[in-house]
Amino acid sequence: MPEPKSAFDATYPCDFYEPAELFEPDQMYTIPEIGRLLQGVEPDAEVDPDTEAVLVDWAVPWVMVHAEEMVIAEPLSEDGPGYYGLATDEEPDGETATDESA
Repeated sequence: MPEPKSAFDATYPCDFYEPAELFEPDQMYTIPEIGRLLQGVEPDAEVDPDTEAVLVDWAVPWVMVHAEEMVIAEPLSEDGPGYYGLATDEEPDGETATDESA
């Protein structure tokens, strides 16, 4: 249910990190890890399942908004998560994967 602004002692700007502020340029992160980073928590911190669900809910749209500044990698295992990282100058625009079977 909506509440009037006057019900709150204070309001704050709704600022979110930019990928360059959040990510180490040589690291790749899962969506849950990105959610933790957005909250100022270490990416490997233990959080309860309910908190994890909220963090994922926040991280997915953030990744979508910042997709042009990021790269994605396939999961490390068939049933593993995808990984996201900061796009850097070393990576050309477009596809960066190499196909070793060719």
